[in-house]
Amino acid sequence: MRWLGVLIVVTAALAFVQLLTGSSMSPAEAWSALADGNKIIVELRAPRVLVGLGAGACLGIAGMVLQSTLRNPLASPEVTGVGSGAILGAVVATTLGGDVSSPTGMVVVALLGGLLGGGVLWLVASVGGSDPLRLAVIGILLSAVLSGLTLILLTARPQLAGAMTRWLVGSLNGRSWEHWSALWPCLVVGLGGALLVTAVLGVLAVDDDHAKAVGVSVVPWRIVVLMLAVLTTSAAAASTGALVFVGLLAPHAARALVGSDQRIALPVAAVVGAATVSAADIVAQNANLPAGAITAVAGAVVMVRVAKRTSTATVGGAR
Repeated sequence: MRWLGVLIVVTAALAFVQLLTGSSMSPAEAWSALADGNKIIVELRAPRVLVGLGAGACLGIAGMVLQSTLRNPLASPEVTGVGSGAILGAVVATTLGGDVSSPTGMVVVALLGGLLGGGVLWLVASVGGSDPLRLAVIGILLSAVLSGLTLILLTARPQLAGAMTRWLVGSLNGRSWEHWSALWPCLVVGLGGALLVTAVLGVLAVDDDHAKAVGVSVVPWRIVVLMLAVLTTSAAAASTGALVFVGLLAPHAARALVGSDQRIALPVAAVVGAATVSAADIVAQNANLPAGAITAVAGAVVMVRVAKRTSTATVGGAR
């Protein structure tokens, strides 16, 4: 638990730096404005920081539960169809406009999109078996199809391209207290639910035969776990857009720090996810880039390393 405390302190420090970072005022001016309750700090920067932390935590949770239940170190919202489905839902909500495009409406529609992606993956797992490599390939194909549908919507409504593109690249610009109000209940439910099923996650991470031997009903519990992943991913996607690879990076960092015990690794993954998004937004604001661009670069490096390590382990096992 020592690492969890250290990470919480580091994340709090990053959030504070993020609060002082921005183009509208210098860090020194922002520091002075903190005591005065400046409108820029209260209405713009504070919700931006909280939404970033919440979205990162959601993605860390989603990545951890997906990697455990699918037994695939490369599993994450981006390559299982869940993330692409949620982004498609957010783009559809933007297209429809009205109440549907409100922060709460976005979460609901993104949840439906995430259920579409996660539902297809679950059907494949329940009908054709849960071979990790097979599920990874199907998840990537499913993500490609859902991303293609998103691009079709962008082409069909070019006048909304600017608003829609934000969902594809991931950004914390313009986040408000309304976005935070729609996000935090999903975070609380997702984290609480995941913590309650950590014992089941540990069993599912071994194999289906082991799960059945210890009395765990694989299919119902896999549905529960995938629903938690869909909820947290959809909430993050509806709040910030596609913060790519945070859900991949956070679980691996957590396991590297504290091991594979789900009771400890899960909350650590949530904190690492929050810290990752906060750090990415600090870099993004200074580089005038969307935060999703920074997480994509960092996550791609991690994905390559994990893929190489997995490939090496597979070859070694075959020998």
